Amino acid sequence: MMQEQEQRRVYYDRDLNIEIYNLSGIVQKFPNHFHEYYVIGFVEGGNRHLWCKGREYDLSAGDLILFNPRDNHYCAPVNGELLDYRAVNIEPGVMRAMVKEITGKAYAPRFTVNVVYKSDAAQLVGVLYQAIVSNAPKMEKEEAFFFLLEQVLQEYASPFDEAEISVPNQQIQTLCTYMENHFAENITLDDLLKMADFGKSYLLRTFTKQVGVSPYRYLQTIRLDKAKKLLEQGVAPVDAANMSGFADQSHFTNFFKTFIGLTPKQYQKIFTKAPLPAAPAEE
Repeated sequence: MMQEQEQRRVYYDRDLNIEIYNLSGIVQKFPNHFHEYYVIGFVEGGNRHLWCKGREYDLSAGDLILFNPRDNHYCAPVNGELLDYRAVNIEPGVMRAMVKEITGKAYAPRFTVNVVYKSDAAQLVGVLYQAIVSNAPKMEKEEAFFFLLEQVLQEYASPFDEAEISVPNQQIQTLCTYMENHFAENITLDDLLKMADFGKSYLLRTFTKQVGVSPYRYLQTIRLDKAKKLLEQGVAPVDAANMSGFADQSHFTNFFKTFIGLTPKQYQKIFTKAPLPAAPAEE
C-alpha cells in the first residue's frame, strides 16, 4: 500500500539545462552522500530530519533546502510521515552562466546556509517546477529560473572565493583525486594507504572527518555521477554499470535507487523521451 502512495516525477528541461523533480508519499531514508551539482529544494509536506555537514535540522512544509556541490547530507522521515518534496538540480556550469547573467560576473557561488525555515523563496521553486511540467513558453521558464536564483543568491549565497570553505589537507586531496581518476578500477584501502603516511584506522577517521563521507562512499558517489552521465548519453544500464566501476548490475541498480530514488532505467527515460519525459514506476 505504501508503494502505491509513492510518486517520483523527474523532468529534464533542455531550454534551461536543469533537472527538476517531485518526490511525494516518500518514506525512504537517503543515506549519507553528496552531489556534484547545486540543489535548491523545498518541503511541500511532511516532516523530515536532515543531517548536513555535521549539523542537524528538523524540516517541515515551507522550508528551503540549499546544497552546494559536495555538501554531504542524509535524511530520514519523522514518525513515519510521508515526504512531499520538490527541487531543482543545477550543474556548476549552468550556475556560473546564470550568475553572470544576474551579477555580470561569472563565478561559482556558495550557499552560506543549508536550511532556511519558512523561506519566501520556497514558492519560487514550485513556480519553476510548474512552468517546466506544463511545458510553458521558454521565456516564462527563463523568468521563473532567473527570479528563483536572483533571490537565493542575494539572500543566501556568497562568491566562491569569498566563502569560508574547509579544504581537506593535501594527502586527503591526493586520495580524492586518485579515486576520481581511477573510479572504474577495483580500488582497495591498501591502494590508498600506499599514497599516505598513516595507518588504515587513521585514514578512515581523517578522510571521513575532512570530506564528510567515508572513502568507499566517496568512490561510490563518484561512480554514480559517472554512471548518470553515461545513462544520459543513452548507454545501456548494464554497460553504464560496468564502465563506471560497479561490481554487477544488481549492485548498481540497488545503489542507484537508494541514492537517486529511481532505477537506472527510470532515470535514463528522462533523457530519451521528448519533450519533457517523466520517470514512471517500472512494473
